Amino acid sequence: MTHEFKNIIKEFVIAKNAGLKCVLATVVDLDGSSYRRPGVRMLIREDNVMIGAVSGGCVEKEVLFQAQSVFEKQIAKLMTYDGRYRLGCEGILYLLLEPFSPNESLIVDFNLEIENRSFFKLSTSYKKEYGKLEGFGTFIHLNSKVYAFNENTREQLNALTFTQNMPPCQRLLLIGGEHDTVQLAQFGINMGWEVTVAVTPKEDKIKADFPGIDDLLNYEPEDFPVETIDTNTAVILMTHSYVKDLKYLMVLKNSNPAYLGVLGPAKRREKLLSELLEHDMEVKMDFIENIHGPAGLNIGAITPQEIAISILAEILTVIRKTNPMMLKDKLKEIHH
Repeated sequence: MTHEFKNIIKEFVIAKNAGLKCVLATVVDLDGSSYRRPGVRMLIREDNVMIGAVSGGCVEKEVLFQAQSVFEKQIAKLMTYDGRYRLGCEGILYLLLEPFSPNESLIVDFNLEIENRSFFKLSTSYKKEYGKLEGFGTFIHLNSKVYAFNENTREQLNALTFTQNMPPCQRLLLIGGEHDTVQLAQFGINMGWEVTVAVTPKEDKIKADFPGIDDLLNYEPEDFPVETIDTNTAVILMTHSYVKDLKYLMVLKNSNPAYLGVLGPAKRREKLLSELLEHDMEVKMDFIENIHGPAGLNIGAITPQEIAISILAEILTVIRKTNPMMLKDKLKEIHH
């Protein structure tokens, strides 16, 4: 959800520069089941433009209607949405609507935390009581500093608190600059992930060759800045060159990504790993065992777009620690 909140801050700045007030809607509690879980947020501008979503589409119009009194009175309120009597989900959503006017210091420090890929925390006070909740709202904890989302928010002694520890944005690092990299990058961007592409200087690539990516790294494999790979980075090795892949693996063995996938058939992977061990017998077995190759889930993918979906689906199963299966065969709740 970090990438969604990052976009909310970005859109708030745009709205502020246009002289528009904003309200933030946060799902703080849930009875039963819903399309999305507590912690999801949506920004509403006073010109009725909505950024983000708190459901599959059935709740947003009601949120927009309820937000009008928050724009007018600048006082937070709690609203509920009972999906049991409407089309869609079978639960009761509790949403806090609060005036959203973060100050400049908050925005600067937040952007710095995002750039440094640091964790931060959000804590929202509320009561399960429909109506005005004066002084209630959200605090953001950025390193050693705490900011309120608006100047009227105060610490609440007798209140419920919804707290979120927000990790750095999920990053997708694609090593290789061929056509399939462009396709996979687009799917990653559409998921809201930060996407970085790594190429070698001889490939003569520029950032514009991969529309929408956050960064282009241009290094020889042996000079690759492996220290930039953290535990919220998924790496796909897709150079289509056996020699390059081996050189990158020699560097990547010193990293601990959330996911490491290698394109190509199983025989190629086994050959790569055997040669890697011949070059360095001290490679940790955990690193070897955590390499996913061929990358992706078996969904019958044929086209580059379908292969991209299969790879991203596997990444999600790994980082979310789930086993892929058809939801119709899942006996328990989808969210737990």
